Amino acid sequence: MNEESVLINRNRIFGTAGFYKGALAIAIPIMLQSLIQSLVSLIDNFMVSGLGDVSMSGVNVAGQVLFVFMVFLNTICMAGGIFMTQFYGAKDKEGIKQAFRFKLMLGFAAFIPYFLVCIVFPRQVLSLMLIGNTQADMILDEAVKYIRIMFFIGAPMTVSMCIASSLRDMGRVRFPLVVTVIATLTNTFFNYLLIYGNLGFPKMGVKGAAFATVIARSLEFLIFITFCIREKPEFVIKLKELLRIDTGLFKTILKKGALVLFCEMVWVLSETVTTAIYNGRGGADVVSGMSAGFAIANLFFVAFGGIYSAAGVILGKTLGEGNLKRARQEKNWILSGTAVFSLFVMAFALLTTFFIPIVFGRLSASAIFICRRMVIMMALYTPLWLYMNAQQAIARAGGDTAMGAYTDATITIFIMMPLLFGLGIFTDIGPVEMYGCIKLLDLVKVVVFHFWLKKERWLKNLTEGDPFEKQNDCF
Repeated sequence: MNEESVLINRNRIFGTAGFYKGALAIAIPIMLQSLIQSLVSLIDNFMVSGLGDVSMSGVNVAGQVLFVFMVFLNTICMAGGIFMTQFYGAKDKEGIKQAFRFKLMLGFAAFIPYFLVCIVFPRQVLSLMLIGNTQADMILDEAVKYIRIMFFIGAPMTVSMCIASSLRDMGRVRFPLVVTVIATLTNTFFNYLLIYGNLGFPKMGVKGAAFATVIARSLEFLIFITFCIREKPEFVIKLKELLRIDTGLFKTILKKGALVLFCEMVWVLSETVTTAIYNGRGGADVVSGMSAGFAIANLFFVAFGGIYSAAGVILGKTLGEGNLKRARQEKNWILSGTAVFSLFVMAFALLTTFFIPIVFGRLSASAIFICRRMVIMMALYTPLWLYMNAQQAIARAGGDTAMGAYTDATITIFIMMPLLFGLGIFTDIGPVEMYGCIKLLDLVKVVVFHFWLKKERWLKNLTEGDPFEKQNDCF
């Protein structure tokens, strides 16, 4: 028995210190990057909150459109990343480039509906988020101002996300972190100048917040493009080579990605509908209070991306190398490590409630009360969500995109949504209590995922032969 086999047999539940050190080396820079991005959002909310509940509500209602667009882009990058990590493990440079082409082409396809919402039908779409709200017209006036300007971040952000995610797929996590720091400082600086008109700049309110984001995202785009020209990472392609796609592989990624996209879109649709129902439970205080709660929660939600990326990179590389026995054990190590790590995250999450009066002290007392209760609720759910996130990452690392798609879609469409509408129509419970009730269904998902992973449909090397034909049993 070789040294690796001995190591695997001795560590059935928890991995070695070296394994977790390697996982943290991937996860921590990604979490720091997400944390910095979350701080940007928090700073935006802090500065905009000084304009009052209505202005903050407008920015956050418009931000829901950006949230959907970013989830769409992130899902496309995840789908391409499933294959990119395995091609990287197999040292297949052409496969890496094909996965990058997939990200870019589908990413720009997602830009079309974003354009329609931001420029063509902004008020009509945003009004759906405020049905029943007592201050809807005032909030919509601010939201439309904001979203028309935010349209201009669409194209540069698409390219930046494709490049950053590809670097992370190959384990190169430090440079995206540096770029995020630069973009964050830029955004914060221009927020200071443009929202309130400091240092001789015009006072632009919510428009100033939007322009600051456009400037920061444009700078981020220029840095990533310059890096690709100078460093030429493995995935870089020339513009004239963009359409040189392997149609068979492209279809395979698209089929796998379709399930990931379906899963994520069902989730984001449910979150959007849920938010709309919450917003109808009062006035601007409810909208601003709930959005402030999510802005604070983003400080501990950074753990999701770190765990997901670390699991994907580690397992994707191992599966791409064809070492299925080790991948099986790494799956157990990742889940047990996540369970322990999640307890520390929950403790940190509860501590973030102390930031609320500091960051959002200029909101109404009612909004602050809602915000605090919402943060506590999400903190208590965090261990459950992190474990579920790790389960999803493991399945997708091996191309088993059906697990999340089927389970999430079934529970969300046939159980969660009817329950949500029932609570909205037949009860008068507040938005925080409603949120807590529907999230209990995530316990069911964790149990289903546990038994699904035991079937080991994820335990596949996608780089050998026709990966789709080999995994029809996943569907």
